[in-house]
Amino acid sequence: MADNTQAQERVLMKGNEVLAEAAMRAGCRFFFGYPITPQTELAAYMAKKLPLIGGTFLQAESEIAAINMVYGAAAAGARVMTSSSSPGVSLKGEGVSYMAGADVPGVIVNVERGGPGLGGIQPSQSDYFQATRALGHGDFYMPVLAPSTVQEMADLIYLAFDLADEYRTPAMILADGMIGQMMEPVTLPPERDPKTLPAKPWATSGHKGERAHNVVNSLYLSPEKLEQTNFERFERYAEIKEKHQRQELMFCDDAEIVVVAFGAASRIARTAVRDARAKGIKVGLLRPITLWPFPTKAIDQVIANGAKRFLSVELNMGQMVEDVRLAANGRAEVSFYGRTGGVLPTPEEVLVQIEKLAEDMERGE
Repeated sequence: MADNTQAQERVLMKGNEVLAEAAMRAGCRFFFGYPITPQTELAAYMAKKLPLIGGTFLQAESEIAAINMVYGAAAAGARVMTSSSSPGVSLKGEGVSYMAGADVPGVIVNVERGGPGLGGIQPSQSDYFQATRALGHGDFYMPVLAPSTVQEMADLIYLAFDLADEYRTPAMILADGMIGQMMEPVTLPPERDPKTLPAKPWATSGHKGERAHNVVNSLYLSPEKLEQTNFERFERYAEIKEKHQRQELMFCDDAEIVVVAFGAASRIARTAVRDARAKGIKVGLLRPITLWPFPTKAIDQVIANGAKRFLSVELNMGQMVEDVRLAANGRAEVSFYGRTGGVLPTPEEVLVQIEKLAEDMERGE
């Protein structure tokens, strides 16, 4: 790994490898995982590079074992992560819930593939519900960040580690096979010395006779204690919602139609929006960067600016569209267009949907 000066050099890298390199630069020194397409290059990069900087790479016997190793290393205060793809992340769900219940930080990367079941290895966004609603049992949320470029693979994994540590929560990078496999120029972030990272006085790192024993546990035999702990945890979630909604807005100042898309779908939607603008249609793009917390404030903003219709474009059968509808809360009509199974829509397909909405608005429908 390069020094801080070299870290600012622009290099051509694959998305999966950038996730690994940027994680190490963010101070990650432990990786536990299991190979699955289309994220295996991330693990392979970690296997090659992490031991060279004094870190630990371990290919576990299963995804279940991997997430519990993450839990253990995180409980001891390490910056640690795991990665997988859709079926493998499902297996990690129980361990992620344990981490949330024990207030333990860590980063989980999901480079999505088509589903359900084994599905296919092509890009998909069909894990949106899993990431934002139900990655594990119980009452909890976690920050979910959705990169749309290789550069954001680097930037957002840096952010994921910081959010995880600040709020003592798991955090997820939700990418897809398209972003993971593509190569783009990227400016890598500077390296952090793990010794300079924020202290974790709660960690089970040895008390050295200087403090009481720390206990990391998600079991509460008293229902009143568990309820109070959940109340306190949700106060942190409320702070994340207030402070850490992130999005990109394009042409939204005067947009009457707003396309909402994230990740790979947003790259396709961006072209369609530009083409529609060239035809005189007042359309904009709202790209959520945080899927949880969902950027509801941005929805409020574009409605205040005059948006009357939303079009949610996704690589699934319709999942994020429900959050768009909840955020719009009846103030604007919300439509959906998606392809699934690893099929990518073309910009021309999305443009047709935009034009239909524009025609409906002209007819007063």
